[in-house]
Amino acid sequence: MAEERSCSSAASCSKESCEGCPSANKPQSFLEELNIYSEVGHVIGVVSGKGGVGKSMVTASLANLLAGQGYRVGIMDADITGPSIPRMYGLNGPAMADDQGMYPVLTKNDVKVMSINLLMPDPEAPVIWRGPVLAGVVKQFWTDVIWGELDYLLVDLPPGTGDVPLTVFQSIPVDGIVIVTSPQDLVKLIVKKAYKMAETMKIPVLGLIENYSYLKCPDCGKEIAVFGESKVDAAADEFGTLVLGKLPIDPEIARLADAGAFDEVKNPQLEKAVQALRVLDTRKADA
Repeated sequence: MAEERSCSSAASCSKESCEGCPSANKPQSFLEELNIYSEVGHVIGVVSGKGGVGKSMVTASLANLLAGQGYRVGIMDADITGPSIPRMYGLNGPAMADDQGMYPVLTKNDVKVMSINLLMPDPEAPVIWRGPVLAGVVKQFWTDVIWGELDYLLVDLPPGTGDVPLTVFQSIPVDGIVIVTSPQDLVKLIVKKAYKMAETMKIPVLGLIENYSYLKCPDCGKEIAVFGESKVDAAADEFGTLVLGKLPIDPEIARLADAGAFDEVKNPQLEKAVQALRVLDTRKADA
């Protein structure tokens, strides 16, 4: 977590007076408090160094697998300017709210979702906001949304290393991230940006997931590398992390997402990623 030093007596500070001061080396936390009506076991960020790699699809697929195994799961759609999670699940707003806070909308497979599209009067209206406003909304998704009891909250982050990922890493206690990429020559650059940001912010990288890895021929079953040969194993070796899954191009998944029926999607290729998330539970129990 990024931290800064603060002094309890800043008004009377000088170089000499601060020497030996117990506040001089005390880190300042930027973490926002979760509301009293929510209890979240683990927060997992789903990130990428660039757009167009299917990050939201991976987030929703992980949520489906976890929910199918009996875990209580939520999705925070932090991609404020390009939200897609509600449409994938066929969810419509407005989300309910009262004096206690806002309430996420439930999918057919019991995943709790909060997204800007569930709050806007017109979900097709563009969100033309500056960075600080976007960051403020994401903070409210943590502080003001009544998530209830969750085992896992998956945060679908916008691509890149801008204001929103920075805000999430600073303001929310993220237990780890998975990095989504694709089989292209730019894969190392894509992964490196996301990996280096997480490293700088002291956020653990749980592993890499390669999307669009191959297309399986419907006639003979041969795997066709549409976007080139996979490079995710080499990238994982370079950064000392794991490959948590290689997802094929599947027209049926695209059809279900377009139909708002993503709750029916099963992606068994992500079982290794789910196992990595379950390890967090084990570590927490042992702590």
